[in-house]
Amino acid sequence: MADQSKPFFPVESAHKPSSRKFHPLTPESKFWRSYKNHELSSDLILPVTSLEFSPSPPFDLVAASSAALHLFDGASLSPKAHSPISSFTDVAYSPSFRCDGALLAAGGESGLVQVFNPLSSGHALRRLRAHSRPVHVVRFPRAADKLHLFSAGDDALLTYWDVSTESPLLSFPAAHRDYIRACSPSPISAEVIATGSYDHSVKVWDARMSPDSNQVSTFTHGSPVESVLFLPSGGLIATAGGNSLKIWDVIGGGRLIHTMESHNKTITSLCLGKVGNEGAGFRGESRILSVSIDGYLKVFDFAAFKITHTVRYPAQLLSVGFSPSGLSRVVGTSNGVIYAGKKKLKEEALDKFTGEIDQSLPETEKRVLRPTYYRYFQRGQSEKPSEGDHVVKKPKKVKLVEHDMLLKKFRHRDALLSALNTRRPGSIVAVMEELVARKKLLKCIANLDVNGLGMLFQFFHRNATKPRYARFLMGLAKRVLEMRTKDFQSSEELCRHVQNLKCMVEEELRIQHSLQEIQGMLSPLLVIAGR
Repeated sequence: MADQSKPFFPVESAHKPSSRKFHPLTPESKFWRSYKNHELSSDLILPVTSLEFSPSPPFDLVAASSAALHLFDGASLSPKAHSPISSFTDVAYSPSFRCDGALLAAGGESGLVQVFNPLSSGHALRRLRAHSRPVHVVRFPRAADKLHLFSAGDDALLTYWDVSTESPLLSFPAAHRDYIRACSPSPISAEVIATGSYDHSVKVWDARMSPDSNQVSTFTHGSPVESVLFLPSGGLIATAGGNSLKIWDVIGGGRLIHTMESHNKTITSLCLGKVGNEGAGFRGESRILSVSIDGYLKVFDFAAFKITHTVRYPAQLLSVGFSPSGLSRVVGTSNGVIYAGKKKLKEEALDKFTGEIDQSLPETEKRVLRPTYYRYFQRGQSEKPSEGDHVVKKPKKVKLVEHDMLLKKFRHRDALLSALNTRRPGSIVAVMEELVARKKLLKCIANLDVNGLGMLFQFFHRNATKPRYARFLMGLAKRVLEMRTKDFQSSEELCRHVQNLKCMVEEELRIQHSLQEIQGMLSPLLVIAGR
């Protein structure tokens, strides 16, 4: 006798196909999903070609669209009072903040590079003239250099500027054989920069070396280069062109380390993002964020060489940015929309309210609820457990259908009939397998009346040739025919069921033979095609 105190679980068929279960979210996926997307309130109608966050608090955002630079507050992502900066007579490109966020530079369609104070009315402080074609690339050095600036454009000219005197310190005419559309300053040296061009090449330059040997390294991406990105170590470079993202070892002479081709169309922009605890002192694991005109943003872990997260947007993506605080992620589209993902800090309001009290308490006693406190006994059912609590979960009540309840009561024949009445193949086969495990299936079939046998053979007729159940059901049908031969001979209705099953099996055999003939004709052709 089975132990009635143990819970009885519904029977399931071993022939049931494995359902497509979604993989549980990883901590990193949860991190990226916590950014709630919304559209920034602005009047942009033309493509957002570039997005850049200030490297210093409050990490303001600038977007280049049409003939203006649009500034947004880093905390609220709302437009700033003096935005936009409209001192351009043509299209503005590639805004770049200085390392302290006090200056903002951008290029234009006319070849003019302008430098602004992002906190003022928007009048240009400096106008740098050296390019004869549109300047698509302007970058301040990442290192603590407040005096110099790099610019490059469609005239294939790379220029190293002294901003204070508006004079070019170095110029590299014909630095590439085609348009220069990407560059990235080194994070460890203010004089080193990498450029990417539509001539498929990527070059690394050092302004400290002699004019004849400024080019440190060169390598070929294989497609027109849309974006170049120095990785935090300074020894690796990520390049994007076509639908591929490639990682290069600069110290090793431009050796290709890895190629990622997860986008379907051209990758338009790259930026660095981080996974970790957000805040002003944000430190986390670096990731490459890439966007493409296929509408996808992908997060690439370049240490493990794998895609860790993907986001789909309803437009072609041209630019991407990630705040140094880790609280904002933005993408710019071809139709002028900026999608901003804002992350809320947990317990932000609570920390603000209790900040003064917490400063007077030891670190181990902050916000600890102890059994000696009155608040401890006022907790309700909705109180969330703390980290050290042991949670006793109430077992879930298992719902049983009729045939499961009959199996629980050991009414085997009634359970089989009840399952046959449901006309659900999965449930019927599950009950039969349970009866086989209990060694009661043949006994139940031996006790079935004519109507019960008719229901059983109708089930065989509908499902015996399905690949999922064929082996089990055809073997059972053969055994039933041997056991109840006299009943089939004496009943015309049962004879019709047997005849229908026979016709169905013959038809299935003809189909299988035809498929084997087709396979035999295709196999030699496939072998020839493979050669």
